[in-house]
Amino acid sequence: MIEVANLKKYYGEDDEIKAVDDVSFTCPNGQITGLLGPNGAGKTTTLRMITGLIKPLGGKVTVDGRNAANEGQAVRRLLGIQADSNGVYPRMTPREQFKYYGRFYGLHGKELAARVQAVIAELQMADIADRRAEGFSRGQRQKIVLGRALVHNPPNVIMDEPTNGLDVMAVRHTRDTIRAMKTQGRCVLFSTHYMDEAERLCDNIAIIVAGKIVAFGTPAQLMAQTGQDNLEDAFVALVGRDNLAHSKYA
Repeated sequence: MIEVANLKKYYGEDDEIKAVDDVSFTCPNGQITGLLGPNGAGKTTTLRMITGLIKPLGGKVTVDGRNAANEGQAVRRLLGIQADSNGVYPRMTPREQFKYYGRFYGLHGKELAARVQAVIAELQMADIADRRAEGFSRGQRQKIVLGRALVHNPPNVIMDEPTNGLDVMAVRHTRDTIRAMKTQGRCVLFSTHYMDEAERLCDNIAIIVAGKIVAFGTPAQLMAQTGQDNLEDAFVALVGRDNLAHSKYA
C-alpha cells in the first residue's frame, strides 16, 4: 500500500511555483490507482517524490507502513519503478539487464536466476531475452524497463505513462500486465493521458490540477459526480477547460 499525505513541492525564490500543493491519496494493495491531470499539473513530480527521486518540501509518503523519508532503502526495495524506455542499455540483453538490476536489490545465485526467468516468462520475452537491446522497438524497450522494475518482486509498482507511444499490440500487452499485477495482489499506481485506459483499468482515480487533488474516486463515481456518461467528459468537467488550454486535451 502507498499512502501520500499532505505532499508538497514548491519552486522559485519565494516558493511561488507550487508544483505539488498539499496532495493526499491512498493506493491500496490489489488495486490499480490512476493519477490523471493536464500537462504540468504535478503528476510526474508527485511520482518522483513517492519514489524518492525528489525530496518533498513537506508531507509524508508511506509504503507498506514504512516512512520513505526515514527508511529510504527499505522503501525502495518495496517499490518497482517503470519510467522512460530511453534508459535501456543498448549493448546488453534483457536477461543481462535484469540480472544487473536484480543485484542492486541483493539478489544473487539461484534466487536471481529464478527471478530473471520469471520476469522473462511473465512479460513474454523468451524470443528476445538473449538479444542485445540495440535496435529494439519502443515496446520491446518498455518491456525491459518494466522487467527491471519487477525483478525483485516488489509488492508496489509505479508506472509513469506506461503505454505512451506504443503500438496497439504493445499497448494491449502492457494493459494485460497491469491487470495481472492487480490479480497478484500488488499495489499499482500509474499516470496516463488516455482516458479510455484509465476507465478500463483503474479501481480509483486521483485527478490533480495545478498541484492539488480536485477529485478522487472510482471511474463510476467521478462520472456520477459530474453527470457525465464517460470518463473523458467527467475529466474535462472536473479539471475545467481553462486548465486544459495547454494540455494534450486542448
